[in-house]
Amino acid sequence: MAKGYNILICPLEWGLGHAGRMIPLAAKLLERQNNVFIGSGKEHQSFFRNELSGLNYITFPGFSPVYSKYLPQYISILLKTPVLFYHIIAEHIRLKNIINKYKIDIVISDNRIGLWNRKIKSVYITHQPVIPLPERLKFLEWTGIRFHRFFMRKYSFCFIPDLPGDLNLSGRLTHNVRLPGNTRFIGILSRFTTLLSSPRDSGKGFPHNTLMLSGPEPQRGILREKLVRILEHTEPPTVILEGKPGLSAGPVRSGYIISYNHLPSYEMKNIITGSEQIISRSGYTTVMELISLNCSALLVPTPGQTEQEYLAEYLSGKGWFTSIKQKNIGVEITMTKGKVKLPSGIIEESRGLLEEALDELLNQ
Repeated sequence: MAKGYNILICPLEWGLGHAGRMIPLAAKLLERQNNVFIGSGKEHQSFFRNELSGLNYITFPGFSPVYSKYLPQYISILLKTPVLFYHIIAEHIRLKNIINKYKIDIVISDNRIGLWNRKIKSVYITHQPVIPLPERLKFLEWTGIRFHRFFMRKYSFCFIPDLPGDLNLSGRLTHNVRLPGNTRFIGILSRFTTLLSSPRDSGKGFPHNTLMLSGPEPQRGILREKLVRILEHTEPPTVILEGKPGLSAGPVRSGYIISYNHLPSYEMKNIITGSEQIISRSGYTTVMELISLNCSALLVPTPGQTEQEYLAEYLSGKGWFTSIKQKNIGVEITMTKGKVKLPSGIIEESRGLLEEALDELLNQ
């Protein structure tokens, strides 16, 4: 590579998942001597600062919806469509100024669909070219596919964090659908795959279960409340990873509950891999991270979030996870023992796919 580029990474701000999967990508770009900028709001900036050094920051927050306590999430988002379109246009216009001010050479947008610019290279990252709808509305999915494909083609490349063949995590969200010619599969992305060693072992040494919270309110809080009622009086202790960077890390103890607002990746990795059992949402980034650690979990999809509901069903059908609907959580809960037997080579193939995609992006 002749020179390092100024590369702007902009993750979607619907929870920390989209930011989390940008950590290994940012780390790879730094390894290749590029100058990496993070364009996001304050919470995401705090998260990146905890994870990686050597990054630059631009305050460039994206659309962050507040979900309804009663409506399904796809309806809640649909009602906010005018606001979403406003943000797409506003971000597209503001991006031009950022490119000029910071001499940006490449923009990488994780699901922020308005962040392309014809004067420079741009990359769009998504794991769901197909936005799933409930069974009774599935006949309308083609409109979302065409809408999404229209924006995917605006970019120089579309990167999909998954494997291209039958061994995959996203199922029909990505596969068995016609993709634009600029699409590249880049393997699964997990911040844990970049860790060489752990400075200290915070998770092993005492038996525990783990609850990994993610996603927006109010459903995050509803799930936490339902599970704490069950787990606070149940041995072994449950470690709750709250996913709230910027707040004091903890721990806060109550009964058999040990809660951390945020932990660095090496400590989080030890907590997860040292768990007897794990409960989590079925968000795509969470699934990628668990698989990268060869860990299974009881998946609880966010109610009304059709993508998570599909992934929970698809991945439990493979035998890699188990799942339960949030409304079915009662006075007790049966969880999944910690490890899952994955097909060999999934991590190695992922590394190769990412390196190939970055070679094409940076050297072409």
